[in-house]
Amino acid sequence: MIIEQIYTGCLSQGSYYIESNGEVAIIDPLRDVASYIEKAKKNKATIKYIFETHFHADFISGHVTLAKETGATIVYGPMAKTSFNSLIAKDQQQFKIGELNLTVLHTPGHTMESTTYLLSDVSKKDIAIFSGDTLFLGDVGRPDLAQKAADMTQEDLAGILFDSLRKKIMPLADDLIVYPAHGAGSACGKNLSKETFGTLGDQKKTNYALRADMTKDEFIKEVTDGLPAPPQYFPLNVKMNKEGYEDIKSVIESGSRPLSPEDFEIAANETGAIVLDVRHQTDFAKGHIPQSIFIGIDGSFAPWVGTIIGNVKQPILLIIPKGREGETITRMARVGFDNTLGYLKGGLSAWKRKGKTIDKVKGIDVKTFKTIAEKRSLNIFDVRKNLEYNSEHLENANSTPLDFLNNHMSDFPLKGDFYIHCAGGYRSMIAASILKSRGIHNLINVDGGFTAIKKEGFV
Repeated sequence: MIIEQIYTGCLSQGSYYIESNGEVAIIDPLRDVASYIEKAKKNKATIKYIFETHFHADFISGHVTLAKETGATIVYGPMAKTSFNSLIAKDQQQFKIGELNLTVLHTPGHTMESTTYLLSDVSKKDIAIFSGDTLFLGDVGRPDLAQKAADMTQEDLAGILFDSLRKKIMPLADDLIVYPAHGAGSACGKNLSKETFGTLGDQKKTNYALRADMTKDEFIKEVTDGLPAPPQYFPLNVKMNKEGYEDIKSVIESGSRPLSPEDFEIAANETGAIVLDVRHQTDFAKGHIPQSIFIGIDGSFAPWVGTIIGNVKQPILLIIPKGREGETITRMARVGFDNTLGYLKGGLSAWKRKGKTIDKVKGIDVKTFKTIAEKRSLNIFDVRKNLEYNSEHLENANSTPLDFLNNHMSDFPLKGDFYIHCAGGYRSMIAASILKSRGIHNLINVDGGFTAIKKEGFV
């Protein structure tokens, strides 16, 4: 028996490979499915089923491609409707994988089709649950993502989730391993643990949503309180997961076109493409194409692409570190951004050799920032999340979370220097690029962010 969690840090997402006696089940696969196929081939096993816990909003699943390439059956829980061939299972329906058994536990609430899969061994002993977004470590799935599709309020869905947890999950044995779909960093919950699996018994003791004495009204209030608006790309990802999508190989091929500076500029002007610069933030600060947007490949890249750009159909042109073209396009495709038109051949060096204009982001080190701040009051904007800001922030700093920067554009002064920071510099550079693309250039980025600020003792 093999149970392997395949965790993708950029998406804070866990997919699962389960194998027994030459048969394999994959749960919630990523869109790029080669690794699952190669693993099964290496083990001389056959992928029999692809189980989906729900219609994912934050990434594109690999279910359609994996089924096409392996002949495996796609399985959803009750109430799911798809535009492709799939098996819509019944509650308590069982599936054999070698000597193992997976039982369908319909657990609506996060979405109405949300399903948990209970794994048991040949002796019928329960081993683990694959809980999708129904139950995380430390949290539960947010109940507001399906309200338009289901014509329900988030409070209605939260009440349904309360019943699912107490009727289907909490009666199970404490020694069961909980394998969720996400960990810390996912926008599918409010306060997920950094751990990626644990026991159900521990969750009953520590997860606020599983308190034994909790009433339904208390649950609804606590689960829905403080929910930020979901990123705008979420419903577009759900649509792709329901209806299907282009093979990722074709997306990578069409997006990997090297373009000369002249062709790059023509493509940007003719298509209205966003120029997306994925280099390191220090490189972007030193020089970049005017009005380009920075989202670095070495951060939480894909979720920020989804959050900042939003529309998955938006044409995109790329500035990429050499050798990372395929990786960049793949990671964008994981969240549904398939309309990449190509990348700048030779990078920014080629652009500068042609004598084309570049822009820069003005930065300041923390020591200098502190020295200036001790002499006069500064206009400071903190682009971290609300929870981070509320935990600790600079006195008189404005809270302007990057997730909702568009809601704060009028807060930024058009004259006089102002300072922006995040925790370490990644998000503030994204914010700087957005502001500059809107014609706001009187900003100064605090290098190293709040981490450096605290280290300097300036809090």
